[in-house]
Amino acid sequence: MPSACQNVTIAADAARVMAVLVDFGAYPSFLPEIERVEILAAERGRWDVRFHAHVIRPLQYTLRLEQASPLRLTWTLLDGIFTSNDGAWDLEPLGGDGPAQTRATYSIDLVLGLFVPQALVNSLVGVSLPATLARFRARAERT
Repeated sequence: MPSACQNVTIAADAARVMAVLVDFGAYPSFLPEIERVEILAAERGRWDVRFHAHVIRPLQYTLRLEQASPLRLTWTLLDGIFTSNDGAWDLEPLGGDGPAQTRATYSIDLVLGLFVPQALVNSLVGVSLPATLARFRARAERT
């Protein structure tokens, strides 16, 4: 999969958005492809998390996630089906007189460790990524 980068504007402050991003245990409740999450290690601002997902078939992978700042969450692949899975969430508080808003930018560089038809790769980028961003937005806006 080539690199992908998309953003979404969320009607919540950056602290609320970050709280949703780092609540890994809640992911199965709003991301249908995530079946189970195991937090293998947790230190201040750094987590090793194993994700059990179902995307066409069951798969699991472990990421090291680090909160680099109150506005940035990064990850790198520790193990799993992918050859690489590196990315970040970057949050930008949006000024203005109205309610708090945050622009959340999701960037990923994902290389699958097996042959995947190009049509499926295009679907993951074109359909799944926007749907995932919408689910994170909805979660942050309702809590």
